[in-house]
Amino acid sequence: MTRSWRTVVRRALYPVYEARIEKHLDPAALPAHIGVMLDGNRRWARAVGADTAHGHRAGAANIEPLLGWCEEIGVQVVTLWLLSTDNLHREPAELEPLLEIIGEAVDSLAVQRRWRLHPVGALDLLPPAVRTRLKEAEAATAEVDGLLVNIAVGYGGRQEIADAVRSLLAEHAERGTPLAEVAATIDVDAIGAHLYTKGQPDPDLVIRTSGEQRLGGFLLWQSAGSEFYFCEAFWPDFRKVDFLRAVRAYAQRERRHGR
Repeated sequence: MTRSWRTVVRRALYPVYEARIEKHLDPAALPAHIGVMLDGNRRWARAVGADTAHGHRAGAANIEPLLGWCEEIGVQVVTLWLLSTDNLHREPAELEPLLEIIGEAVDSLAVQRRWRLHPVGALDLLPPAVRTRLKEAEAATAEVDGLLVNIAVGYGGRQEIADAVRSLLAEHAERGTPLAEVAATIDVDAIGAHLYTKGQPDPDLVIRTSGEQRLGGFLLWQSAGSEFYFCEAFWPDFRKVDFLRAVRAYAQRERRHGR
């Protein structure tokens, strides 16, 4: 059997395999919040002989299917890491098209009014036009009663913690709270109330594509008790069957939460 025929047969069988996995998932053991590190767009592009922008476009096209899969199993919150603070230092020839692709992807999600979009990250580090675009998408979907989707753009875990502490101190400064009193009241809950994801449940499951097995700064504070799943597929090649395998692996683990 030629490789092309093997591919055809495999694709024909995947829906059956996916249905079998879904059938055996325990609804009580599924994650409520999934964080996804959408990694591997550039390497995927090189592998198919295309330019970097083509890889980013292919990755953007895979976001909507992922959100649909999450809806199907009852996920409540999804956090998508689209651009890190480190990525902001890339050459303008790559960064500018990437920001436009992200903007187009967010616009496409917003216009459907199917998901509630919430930008997270150091938005002040982004170009004004991009920042405005993200905030407009958030405003346009604020009343949507659907899956909450955190759009992490210009996001870094250390930056988030620094911003949370800064916000906490600024809040107390406005009240005129003495510094010694502020120091005495700072605890985990106080800092958590100033994170980008304040009021949301922490991620139960964090998925990273492309074979990399590191967090790279993604949800450093929130993922302290998360389960991690590392997938070999580059993000543009990430399929529903890969998603279901990640969820199945999560459901099969005994979560101890440090106890």
